[in-house]
Parts: sequence; structure tokens; C-alpha cells
Amino acid sequence: MPEIIIPSELLPVDGRFGCGPSRVRQAQIAAFATEGAKLMGTSHRQAPVKNLVKRVQTGLMDLFHNPDGYEIVLGNGGSTAFWDAAAFSLVEKKAQNLVHGEFGAKFATSLTNPWLDAPTVVNGEPGSRSALRADAGVDSYAYAQNETSTGVVTPVERLAGVDAGALFFTDATSAAGGIDFDATQTDVYYFAPQKNFASDGGLWFALMSPAAIERAERIAASDRYIPEFLSVKTAIDNSRLNQTLNTPAVATLFLLAEQTDWINENGGLAWADARTNAASSHLYEWAEASQFATPFVSNPEHRSQVVVTIDFDDSVDAAAVAKVLRANGIVDVEPYRKLGRNQLRVATFTATDLSEVQSLTQSIDYVVGQLG
Repeated sequence: MPEIIIPSELLPVDGRFGCGPSRVRQAQIAAFATEGAKLMGTSHRQAPVKNLVKRVQTGLMDLFHNPDGYEIVLGNGGSTAFWDAAAFSLVEKKAQNLVHGEFGAKFATSLTNPWLDAPTVVNGEPGSRSALRADAGVDSYAYAQNETSTGVVTPVERLAGVDAGALFFTDATSAAGGIDFDATQTDVYYFAPQKNFASDGGLWFALMSPAAIERAERIAASDRYIPEFLSVKTAIDNSRLNQTLNTPAVATLFLLAEQTDWINENGGLAWADARTNAASSHLYEWAEASQFATPFVSNPEHRSQVVVTIDFDDSVDAAAVAKVLRANGIVDVEPYRKLGRNQLRVATFTATDLSEVQSLTQSIDYVVGQLG
């Protein structure tokens, strides 16, 4: 394939469009170089790092509209660690999992263990979603607010008719900080901060309701074996002291704090929601008007505003387009590896300007024209 050079006037200023880890704003990097670096190599039990944790907790509570009685809990490990922690510490007997992609399925797998009944799995076809159903005997309902692998979004809302005391778990890893929601409509809104929060991995965070905290404490007091690393009760106790069980990822905390402050200073979650909606809407409208592309998620109500998946018809090799884009500095728009489709996947997280997404579509059109 001949070398294709995209004209500089078509290129985005920042060519990072990956779905995780996401781009990190230059202002965050600059702040870390001057202030964050001072915290590296210092004790997480002393005031400077504990104050950073408190800054994150306060900022997130403000961002999530300060729901009464809720707490920001954090622990070591990312969302994968939290799935196992939930299996040990939060699900009492039986869960129901709404699955319409890779990440929802992984949480369901974590809940298949000897001390729990097998979860009920409600499957939706990739590129669409189904709905939770109220079943007797289910104490935990779990779903992904945004399915990163497919670009499908699910509303944050409780289901009527469930058993008394049932909890709702919202996997918000790729939605938190980019999609507005009503926190009172869920009990455990959990995420790792490497998407809209433009941070890195190594930690999980959860906005937890009073009912979720009570359950974690009740299960911890039972005879169930819970490894300390996977104890949500231990995470709650440490979080109230503005710390984690083991040394946290300090750089992750600092970048998260900077991004959270930036969002709050610009108008909070409503501002971030409008920003991601504008960027994703441009991509969907471009695909619908294109001669060779179409949105993978056909139902507009199911389309994510932070992860956009675009199918290409057989006349265009999406992998070849992604390769040329990468050679020109536009990176990480390849599709989710296990989906196996002729498509591109583009993150429109909060740090991404609309103008950069507009430059991306111009660059794609140019490359397709050259390849054709």
C-alpha cells in the first residue's frame, strides 16, 4: 500500500481517540510535573496524600450531585478487582446481570462461585440492549451504563417490582464523568478512572448508597470468608480515613483530581454531558450521511455518547484505514478485538473537543478517498 500523508490542515491537534486509557489533557500533565510529582515516593498514611484522596472524594461527590447519605469509596485494583470484591462482599445470594457486551459478561462470570447461586443473565445482541426484569429471589441487579466494547448505553434507573432490599450495581467505568445521571437511581456506581476522568489505572471508585454500605457491613459481619483485599467493608473503613488498604496509585489520584476539578469548574456533569453528546452526535451524523459508513448501534436510543462504533461497508477496509490514521498520528480507533467487525471505534470522552472529532472525520474521508 502506498504511503498516504493526510494534509496537516485536516489533522486533529490531539490524535488520541482510544477507549481506554483515554487521552490525558496537557494541563493535567503540567500540573503533575509541578505539584503531583512532589507526592511521589511519600507515605499514603500522611497528610499530603490523604488530602489528595479527600480532594478526589469531595470533587466526585460534587460532580455526582451530592446524593444524601452516599459515600465515595475507593480501593486498590481496577474494575476487574471490584467485580471480585462485589462477589465476596456485596451480593448476598443471587444476582441478575444485563449483558450486551464483553464487560457486562465479565461481571456475570465473577458472580459464578460456590457461595452464590448462579446469576440470571439477560443477554442482548451486541449493538443493542435488553432490559432487566424483576425476579423473586434476586438481591442484586447489575448492568453496564456504557458498554465500552460495542458503544451501547443503558439508562441509570431502578426497576419496579424487585424484592425489598435489592441493590442496583452500575458499571460506570466508561460513562462516569461523561454522562449525567441521577445517583439515587442506583446503589453502587463504580468505575476505574482511565476514561472520561483522563487518568490511569490501579484503583476502583464507587459511589455507594446507605443501603449498599449497610449490606457490605452486614456481610462482613457474617461467617463468609472475605480476603482483606476484596473486602468492601475494609475499603469503606479506609475511605473514611481518606486512604486505601495498600499504597494507592498516587499519579492516578492526582490526574483524577485535576480532571474532576476541571469538569466541576466548567459546569459539572451537565457540562460534560453536553460536551460528549456534541462530539458523538457529529460522528453519528457523519456516518449516517456517509456513502461507506453507518452507525453499528442502529437504535439511536441505544447509542453511547462516549464510545462511538461505526461500521464500514465491504468496499472499505476499516483496518487499512486505521493503519493509515495511526501512521499519521491518529491512534487507537481500531474496533474492539473480540467483536470482529469491519468498523472503527472512537472515544468521545470529556477531554475530547468537538473540533478534534470534526478533524477526525475529515481525515477518514480523505484516507478512504485515497485508498479508493
